[in-house]
Amino acid sequence: MSDLNHKRETFYSRLGFIFLSAGCAIGLGNVWRFPFITGKYGGAAFVLIYLLFLIALALPILIMEFSVGRASRKSPLRAFETLQPKNKIWSLWGYGSWIGCTLLMMFYTVVTGWMLAYTFYSAKGSLTGIQSNEVGAFFGGLLSNPQEMMSWMALAILIGSAVCYLGLRNGVERITKFVMGGLLIIMFALVARAVTLEGASKGFEFYLKPDFEKLMADGIGNTLYAALGQAFFTLSLGVGSMEIFGSYLPRENERTLLGESLIVASLDTFVAFMAGLIIFPSCFAYGITPDAGPGLIFVTLPNMFNFMPAGRLWGALFFLFMSFAALSTVIAVFEAITACFMDKFNWSRKFSVVVMTVLIFILSIPCALGFNIWSNFEPLGTGTNVLDLEDFILSDNLLPIGALVYLLFCVSKYGWGWKNFLNEANRGHGARFSNALYLYVKYIIPTVMLIILVVGYYNRFAK
Repeated sequence: MSDLNHKRETFYSRLGFIFLSAGCAIGLGNVWRFPFITGKYGGAAFVLIYLLFLIALALPILIMEFSVGRASRKSPLRAFETLQPKNKIWSLWGYGSWIGCTLLMMFYTVVTGWMLAYTFYSAKGSLTGIQSNEVGAFFGGLLSNPQEMMSWMALAILIGSAVCYLGLRNGVERITKFVMGGLLIIMFALVARAVTLEGASKGFEFYLKPDFEKLMADGIGNTLYAALGQAFFTLSLGVGSMEIFGSYLPRENERTLLGESLIVASLDTFVAFMAGLIIFPSCFAYGITPDAGPGLIFVTLPNMFNFMPAGRLWGALFFLFMSFAALSTVIAVFEAITACFMDKFNWSRKFSVVVMTVLIFILSIPCALGFNIWSNFEPLGTGTNVLDLEDFILSDNLLPIGALVYLLFCVSKYGWGWKNFLNEANRGHGARFSNALYLYVKYIIPTVMLIILVVGYYNRFAK
């Protein structure tokens, strides 16, 4: 069971590190949330603001997570105590990271199960030729069936666990390359189909033409906050899901972490942006006004595929694309959780994966049942469910708090310290993180993080 002398695993290639890190960041939130809020807040004008915040505020924290991982060579659980053994207070967030990754998988595996289910049913033809109201009823039927919800959730968990069980190089790295490669190929095929639809130009105008009136319609404050939130949360910063991949970087042929982080953030943003090129031209070509959340993905778009020539094929490909996006995150976060078990208990990888699989399955049950048997449980008010509660704890609390912890750890003399961070981030060849940014990183970014926390609570409870 234990492996007292196990050697630290490393990636086989640089591409493995980039694809795994980007795969963790690329998720369902990118693919349906980014296109929606881009259209809501002014199209291309919003994208420019988002990119500014991504580079100026989120990117430095991504570099810090990678730096902590590469310097410590440990999981999120042990990284802080390895780099700052004298100050035990920092190591407490190792458990916060572990809890955050686990909490994410408690609801993300359920939603991934929806994607797998729709891939299967679209390919089978179950959604072909049915009426508009029947499409909505089909999704409602899936949610209301506890056995089916549990089955698809279990399949998502088994796929992610099986990949991690095979090892870092033979499983996680190799299969993530395949998943990400497949995601990109299918994405390009879907974009090519969407942009050639008659009437797609209206979707381009909605998505890509700057509309400053729309930008100001909900207030510049709401627009800026939406862009800030997307920039920070798209990279899954704060719970160590990026730190773990820094810890697997090999010592030979090292590269500075600014350049690597730019590539990861760019790939994440590219996939989100391309998702908009699939969704908006398609919706406008068929006279459908895009709306947010599950309704767009599971009701509106399946309706659209029913009217599209070869819609069964394109529908199946679309949900396969969504499944790949979801599974890339599941595999990446499962790897972070597995590494925490290995570091904490000195267990072998295989035993750690087995324990993790059982734990995640049990902990994911409340979310799966929250849409049916436990639907009367409304923890955050009327219409909310278990998923909403778990997402609130993670997105509005653990992610911003964790990002703030990583930032303070890297700039504070009571933590790892600025000099140690800078030396690690700039080790190797490539673009270097500037020492001149010290005051900006120490004071401006933490202030913005606190604003995100406060505004998040205000929007949730005071409005």
